[in-house]
Amino acid sequence: MEASPSTDRIARPAVRQRVVIVGGGTAGWMAAAALARFVPASTRITLIESDAIGTVGVGEATIPGIRLFNQMLGLDEAEFLRATHGSFKLGIRFEGWSGEGSGYLHAFGSIGRGLGLVPFHHYWLRGGGAANPASLWGHMASAQAAMAGRFAPEPGRPDLPSGLAWAYHFDASLYAALLRRHAEAMGVVRIEGKIASVARDTAGRIDHVALEGGHREPGDLFIDCSGFRALLIGETLAEPFDDWSEHLPCDRALAVAGERASPLPPYTRAIAHGAGWRWRIPLQHRTGNGLVYDSRHLSEDEATDRLLTALGRQALGDPRALRFTTGRRRRAWVGNCVALGLAAGFLEPLESTSIHLIQSGIARLLDYWPAPMLQPVELDAYNAETAAEWQAVRDFLILHYHANARNEPFWAERRAVPLPESLAARIALFRANGRFRREGEELFAEAAWVQVMIGQGILPAGHHALADALSAHELDDFLSLTRRHAAQVAARLPTHDAFIAAHCAVPVQKVPA
Repeated sequence: MEASPSTDRIARPAVRQRVVIVGGGTAGWMAAAALARFVPASTRITLIESDAIGTVGVGEATIPGIRLFNQMLGLDEAEFLRATHGSFKLGIRFEGWSGEGSGYLHAFGSIGRGLGLVPFHHYWLRGGGAANPASLWGHMASAQAAMAGRFAPEPGRPDLPSGLAWAYHFDASLYAALLRRHAEAMGVVRIEGKIASVARDTAGRIDHVALEGGHREPGDLFIDCSGFRALLIGETLAEPFDDWSEHLPCDRALAVAGERASPLPPYTRAIAHGAGWRWRIPLQHRTGNGLVYDSRHLSEDEATDRLLTALGRQALGDPRALRFTTGRRRRAWVGNCVALGLAAGFLEPLESTSIHLIQSGIARLLDYWPAPMLQPVELDAYNAETAAEWQAVRDFLILHYHANARNEPFWAERRAVPLPESLAARIALFRANGRFRREGEELFAEAAWVQVMIGQGILPAGHHALADALSAHELDDFLSLTRRHAAQVAARLPTHDAFIAAHCAVPVQKVPA
């Protein structure tokens, strides 16, 4: 018998809690799959989406945390990559942010290796690194492998880790479809349809959603994955939106698919242009291309021409236009409603954080899973942790724009805007003697901040005094050792194309005769 929307989840006891996810796409199906895997077996999970409503789908590049999410769901890496036409990602190459012809990597993994209490980059600084900033990446196995077009998932030995870390590029719509199959197999009920209205109870909490056609879906917890519309958290609950466009003013994007890159680079490209930046994301079957810009400095027609001219290969369709305002809902959890993905806010995908912020929101939801209802102090804690994470990512993105060396008016404005105090203090601390302090559980660690600051010309005046404990000869040996290690790790890896062909290539579709 075919399951109806009111059917209890397969092989589960009587329903005690009802979770309603409003919206599908990447956010909705990530939430559905994770909750089906981890919440109490008695929970009934329903996802409502409409095939008539498109998804934004710009989040095709990720950071290494996605590996943990997939592993927790039990997704095999090779099967996942075949299903999503995915490729591997060792980092992001930033091009032109310090002027035409400039470039640096934000590579995943470790830089050199620490020694005693002192992070590696202080020894590199003592060895004269500030006079040759590009030499930093010679001590990173991920950077060396990325630029050589090589990849294999090699962790190294426990006593001598390779220093590699990786994420993925993939088709977000195919990922959502994979997660849907996974979630429905675990009992998640999908309802097709558009929501016509949202009803609240006398306490102001969401009671049910009503679909066109009359069906009503009640719930105890509602998860808003309705995208920019923010149907529940914004339209219904009127949670304020904090606008961050003063510091991150780009408000438009164009996205278009292009032909497959060959050879397939194991990194994302973020290429600065006169009024923003553009991305290139290499998948097995195509290249994802996009152009982010500030509409005060560039018209849509000019942006379209700039994007298509820069492709260098045939576009597979017409560019799709997106409009957005950078910022976030002041609270992500209000009453019995939690917002994830674009419903919670938007940060441009400059550091591929969109999918990660969905993932961390889900993890935080599980940490604070209501049984049966959160206390106000717990809601406050959830929202405070969410706000801190979003602010830290915001500051990291602002850093890229602020520390630029381009001449166009857009970029001059970015340098002139006063920084948030949190970021100004972090830059000042690093400029003094290369120190970095990670706040709480913020996303980006020291290696990421060090690469972006040095890559964009923020160089410390000094280094940690304890790095002077090595003699000049010992320091030279140590730096030589880390350079050799990075080069050796990269050299023994196969090419990215060869590894994909051997382990996770999408099967070739045969055309009928």
